[in-house]
Amino acid sequence: MSYVQRLHDRIRQTGTPALVGLDPRLDQIPAELRDAAASPAAAFEAFSREVIDVVSGLVPAVKPQSAFFEACGPDGVAALARVVRHARDAGLLVILDAKRGDIGSTAEAYAAAYLAGEDPDAAPVAADALTVNPYLGPDTLEPFVDRARDAGAGLYVLVRTSNPQSAGFQDAARDGRRVFEIVGDTLDAINAAGETHDGYGPVGAVAGATYPQELTDLRRRLPHTPFLIPGYGSQGGTAADVADAFDAGGLGGLVNSSRAILFAYQKGRYAEEFGEARWREAVRAATEDMIADLRTHTPAANLRRDSAGP
Repeated sequence: MSYVQRLHDRIRQTGTPALVGLDPRLDQIPAELRDAAASPAAAFEAFSREVIDVVSGLVPAVKPQSAFFEACGPDGVAALARVVRHARDAGLLVILDAKRGDIGSTAEAYAAAYLAGEDPDAAPVAADALTVNPYLGPDTLEPFVDRARDAGAGLYVLVRTSNPQSAGFQDAARDGRRVFEIVGDTLDAINAAGETHDGYGPVGAVAGATYPQELTDLRRRLPHTPFLIPGYGSQGGTAADVADAFDAGGLGGLVNSSRAILFAYQKGRYAEEFGEARWREAVRAATEDMIADLRTHTPAANLRRDSAGP
């Protein structure tokens, strides 16, 4: 089964394109977990596992940020592998945010390390999909695309990212197209030339909610390309900003939120209602609020839900 088919099945089951990012930060993890952990890596693993247990059944996928785990050294990498496996065992798809990008045999090695695809035993870190940096050139993508197709895995390639200075490189123009448009056109051509499900191929684009006009334009431009959409929530993007990223049936994108969900217990009404002692309930409430927001302001309202949904 292809990555897109598995993804769309989960999106329809849960009735939402909401994606929960797993970005553990030691100073923000609840004290009960920090105090009980033997190391930062152990605290990250315990926290991530508990978040997974809260959101499984609510959302289709999670997105661990590899960098936070890697910063803990070998123990952190081992913890990341266990977190990924725990998420898959919980019925979630896993998009590993590692932004790898290289050429030739090195890219093949990265793909083999992280892209398990349909079979969780097919890679040491058993992700369903991986984020990829394409800016070494088109040959950056080839080994990742080949692995994704062979394994039933997915890719999300950096196209128009959500950070404030992304335009410094991505808006540069050549032959009447901006660099991010050239990258996006390359992805859509790859998808159109291969097998698709619901019209989408396995090679997705990262396109930020903080640039809603570009996101709207990219959806028109890239009809075969699924989107991973960062920037919602803590970075200022809204559900209305991402609405045009979806097709009429509510498919075509995943909207990520990390800090606003993970550390909801520290902010606003979640802090008042739940506080640190009930941080798990704050995670659930923030996730449910995001799901409701997307259903209200985007075509996610049109998703077909089955009895497995929340």
